[in-house]
Order: sequence, then C-alpha cells, then structure tokens
Amino acid sequence: MDKPSAILPGALDQFRAQEKTPAKNDATLGQEQFLKLMTTQLQNQDPFKPMESGDFLGQIAQFSTVSGISELQQSLASMASSLQSSQALQASTMVGREVVIPRDHFTFTSGSSVPIGTSLPESAGDVRVTIVDASGQVVRQAQLGQQAAGRLNWSWDGLTDAGAVAPAGNYGVRIEALNNGVEEALEPSVRARVDSVTLGRNGLGATLNLDGYGAVDMGDVLEIL
Repeated sequence: MDKPSAILPGALDQFRAQEKTPAKNDATLGQEQFLKLMTTQLQNQDPFKPMESGDFLGQIAQFSTVSGISELQQSLASMASSLQSSQALQASTMVGREVVIPRDHFTFTSGSSVPIGTSLPESAGDVRVTIVDASGQVVRQAQLGQQAAGRLNWSWDGLTDAGAVAPAGNYGVRIEALNNGVEEALEPSVRARVDSVTLGRNGLGATLNLDGYGAVDMGDVLEIL
C-alpha cells in the first residue's frame, strides 16, 4: 500500500505529543524542533516517491532565511542601543557650550549683542541683513557688501538705524543676497547656549534645551562652538 509522501498523521501526533513541553512562544519553530520535524518527515516519506531534493533544500533555505532575519534584527537592536549610548555621552558634554541653529527669530536683552549668521552657497555681490520687531517694522538694516561663499557671521549690537538702543523683546531677522541682479533669501541662524540635555527613549535621539529657544533636536544643530 502506498504511503503518503508527506508526514503521516500518526507521526505528526507523536511529534506533537513529544513537543508539548512549555515554550516561550508556540508560534516559534526553533532550530532543534525544525531538525526533528525534518528527520520525522524523511523517515516517513514514501520510498517510491521520495522528497525532491529541491523541496528539501528549499525548506532548509526558508528556515535559514527566517533564522538569519531574527539574528539580523537582534544585531540591529544592539547597534541602535550602542549608537544611542554614544549619542547620549556626546550630548552630555555639550552642556554650557554654544551651538548654531537655524532660526529667523530671537529674544533680545538690552545691553547684549546677538550673533547672527547664514551660509552662502556661492559668492554674492551684496548681502543685506534686516532686523524687524514683533510687528514686522524694520529696526535695523545692515549692508554687508560683497561676501565670499561659505559661512557668514554678523553680530547685531542692539542699536536701531537711528542709533538708539532697541527695547528688549522678540525680533525677527531676514538675510538676502544679490546675485546678478537677482535677490535671494538665505536661511538665518543664531547662536544659543546649551542649558541641559534630555536623553531620548525608544530609539529617539537626544534633545538640547537651549537658553531662549527651548528644546531643539540634536540633528538640527549646524555647528558646535
């Protein structure tokens, strides 16, 4: 009488009975269980219709792929943990230092100066910096003339165009560059002191708490001074 080429029901029942021991996850097939199942399948196959070698190798390859993915996930999780610890250590050393962040607004305190900057992708024939108050009125406009490509730094001394000291409060900044008669808006940046660092959880990066600007992602920092 022909035997089925797949695993016999009796053999499966026997295998299930042997594998009724407690497991962490019944849906997970471990390497030892897989080998036992493959051995049982080979022992109970029809000798006149043996399992094709391709099918056999395919099952092994499928198991190896699943096992490899699991090991890869564990490696990636370990790598992410290491990177997060490294980033936390780096962030902790930044407390008390100054960083440059992209911002078009700032809080001005009388008697202080405000470092402002931008990045020029190419040389510009004329660069203009405009400081406006909370209502959008122009307080100070500075013509910086021709500038080379690269980092441009400028500091507002807190004076208006009339030479008076501007009142404390919130201000905005615009920076334009003139190239071949075409005016182009540039992204302003400001400097701020790092007061503290908040370490991220669940794979999130560290957050810098900046004086006058609140929480800023570490990835937003353009420069560390």
